[in-house]
Amino acid sequence: MNGVLVVDKPQGMTSAAVVSKVKRSLGVKKVGHTGTLDPMATGVLPLCIGEGTKIAGYLLAESKTYLATIKLGVCTDTLDADGEVTEEHPNALLDVTEEKVQNVVEGFWGESMQIPPMFSALKHKGQRLHKLARAGEKIDVPPREICVHAIEIKSLELPSFSIEVCSSKGTYIRSIARDIGQILGCGAHLTSLRRIQSGDFGLESAVTLEEILDDPNAAQCVDLPTALANMEKVVVNEPALEAIKNGKPLNWLELSTKECSDQTVALLTPKGDLAALVSCKKSGDIKYLRVFTYGLTGSV
Repeated sequence: MNGVLVVDKPQGMTSAAVVSKVKRSLGVKKVGHTGTLDPMATGVLPLCIGEGTKIAGYLLAESKTYLATIKLGVCTDTLDADGEVTEEHPNALLDVTEEKVQNVVEGFWGESMQIPPMFSALKHKGQRLHKLARAGEKIDVPPREICVHAIEIKSLELPSFSIEVCSSKGTYIRSIARDIGQILGCGAHLTSLRRIQSGDFGLESAVTLEEILDDPNAAQCVDLPTALANMEKVVVNEPALEAIKNGKPLNWLELSTKECSDQTVALLTPKGDLAALVSCKKSGDIKYLRVFTYGLTGSV
């Protein structure tokens, strides 16, 4: 199996645990996810299978869309419902109106600097932040640039409300909940989170973990060229395939009559399998980024 399997992650399980169960169920050695979901979260978790692990970094860079429910007036140490309550501000809630919530939420459109949660898988001096947090250490986590492409309130019934957020990679919805609460002056935490889209993969193409464990044949992978839907593709001839097999240099003029630009290109075999990912320059020079054995075996 070489492709991308879209799993609808269940609640209460880490992304790593999902990977482990899928590995055992399918009997494959290489499985990797393309963006961690917290144990509390559910939804779209694309898993790269076999040589699909070589494109994980490209899928990780895609934007993601979430449905989230936020409760105002209560703060937790993890910024979500799985954490311990650290603060409660019932009196501050008296000044919060639906209009204020709407205005604050709309202010998250666009680029900004976000401080990730202390309870996260990010590292500080080689140590996971969540491990340091559980040990009682306090770290000044540096902010990171994110971009919220779209954010919309879906339901509003104070002290809770639900939003749909489309954002860049590395965005923590828990941090958005925290920041909304801070701006409103009453605190907040995340009570539910469901990822409904990751790049081109949505819930409509997802299979539940339970279905996979009951019947491994339910795990139908998206092939690698399809998974890289937004990437330029070129079908190469037999001499070029031989060059790729042997790691020999290539020039753009050997591959295509199109004008070359600075971009990453997927090179396909005549059968449509993925042979390599290459970086192309306007000069015509090509640099190998990834080579896929499955696509080259028996392709010539």
